[in-house]
Amino acid sequence: MITVELDNFSLKEICQSGQCFRMRETEENTYELIAGDQYLKLTQEGTIVTFYCSDVEFLCYWVPYFDLDADYGGYIEKINPRDRYLCAAAASGSGIRILRQDLWEMIITFLISQQNNITRIRGCIDRLCKRYGEKKVSLDGMEYWSFPTPQQLGTATEEELRALGMGYRARYLVETTQSILKGEISLEKLYNMRYYRRAKQELMKLSGVGEKVADCICLFALHHMDAFPIDTHIRQVLDEHYKRGFPNRRYHGLRGIMQQYIFYYELTQRFRR
Repeated sequence: MITVELDNFSLKEICQSGQCFRMRETEENTYELIAGDQYLKLTQEGTIVTFYCSDVEFLCYWVPYFDLDADYGGYIEKINPRDRYLCAAAASGSGIRILRQDLWEMIITFLISQQNNITRIRGCIDRLCKRYGEKKVSLDGMEYWSFPTPQQLGTATEEELRALGMGYRARYLVETTQSILKGEISLEKLYNMRYYRRAKQELMKLSGVGEKVADCICLFALHHMDAFPIDTHIRQVLDEHYKRGFPNRRYHGLRGIMQQYIFYYELTQRFRR
């Protein structure tokens, strides 16, 4: 168990930010997270966060996963104070971190996310993991299923995936998995691609991966912080608040962080309206 004090860190905001779909609030201020084949319980009281894991797991896995070494307060300070909308968005989601998630898991996750809502996405991923992943037991006796590897998911047929509720996305999952297994697209090479646009172009060679999905994968797996996924809600914000275009030059290298503040702000504002 590791207890640390963290600024600009909110488990609630991270859980609701749309980056990951295997993180849940189990009781007030208590969360569980499954990432790949790892399980983690976390609690938070104010700025005090407790990670229920070993020192080695915390330092080697969860510090990079939650981007804990980055200064998000410094990122927020770079926002133009005259941009009232973005200032409000950042204040609303100031505890969000851009997670460093597994590339393969993010490819499959965001293929499933297309034209889908958060509840259905979570259900689809849970069923996929229980059908093709490996059953695990955490140190405190919690049963969970790992995210299936390409080899494990490679046994799935389109019909089986449709039966799990994947709909038209089943074909994308089968074809993308086979592309990875055959080496047509290399996960290792994607990890090593230095430039965001090159990685995005490579990802868009996969079945079902368009610009928005590629940007999500670039941001949430490859940590290309200039990726700026645009969905319907982000497009509406750009049309309403940035008629001359989003100030990309000012936020070069930080655009993805700003996108997350906007996305979270719009998501929470919709519930309040």
